[in-house]
Amino acid sequence: MPNSAALETRDGRFGYEAAGDPARVPLVFLHGIGGAARAWRGQIDAFGGRYRAIAWDMPGYGGSAPLPTVSIAALADALRDFLQQVGATKPILVGHSIGGMIVQQVLATSPDIASAVVLAQTSPAFGKPDGDWQKSFIDARLGPLDRGETMVSLAPTLVKELVGDDPDASGMVLARDCMAAVPEATYRATMLALLGFDQRGALKNIALPCLVLSGSKDNNAPAPMMAKMASYIPGAQYVELDGVGHLANLERPAAFNAALDQFLRAHVAATQVTA
Repeated sequence: MPNSAALETRDGRFGYEAAGDPARVPLVFLHGIGGAARAWRGQIDAFGGRYRAIAWDMPGYGGSAPLPTVSIAALADALRDFLQQVGATKPILVGHSIGGMIVQQVLATSPDIASAVVLAQTSPAFGKPDGDWQKSFIDARLGPLDRGETMVSLAPTLVKELVGDDPDASGMVLARDCMAAVPEATYRATMLALLGFDQRGALKNIALPCLVLSGSKDNNAPAPMMAKMASYIPGAQYVELDGVGHLANLERPAAFNAALDQFLRAHVAATQVTA
């Protein structure tokens, strides 16, 4: 299996990890609020032999510079810049959680930017900024920081609350390590960027091969909501992983990789991947 290399773009704005022949179809992984490029190492190693597997550090994470103002739209613009800088033309985009929201946002204005997309444990909307549920969600995550906790002290609890049954032990170590390393300012700004996000009306316009992937024990992106989401995307494939929480690629890497591989192989002709 190929080992991923930690890299940065020529302008120094983005850190990322990658493996695989640059001539192959780009398979680009986008992490969630508590993640990092390195959270995808199991997938980079698994798919780097057949694709150009790439995982970015979202702006403000790892080796990537923060944005002056964080919003889903600004993160989508950053993704466009990143893809251009790494030469990822017509990539397959795999977005987890907020990464999936960024994918939806970029497709809304650049519908032909990708050759296929995977929306993993994400949502088409976060709802109104002043909604009671939205306020409660944000307060539950930022309140401990307001009371003096740190990302390092919170990481074990935050990760434990995200996962389902019998998660992979090494994956949990990596999940806690990624969460603990998120700068507090980045965590706060990215969490607040969720407020007001709504791409529900654009789902019907996604005209690419699309996999919608959920976990049956995911409380952040519940499976019934994701199944409904998939029903609005023409031709989308829906897969639910039993017993899995919100961090599927780290909790059950073999199951996540198998679902992704099955989807990709079904679209070999469309993506022109050499087996």
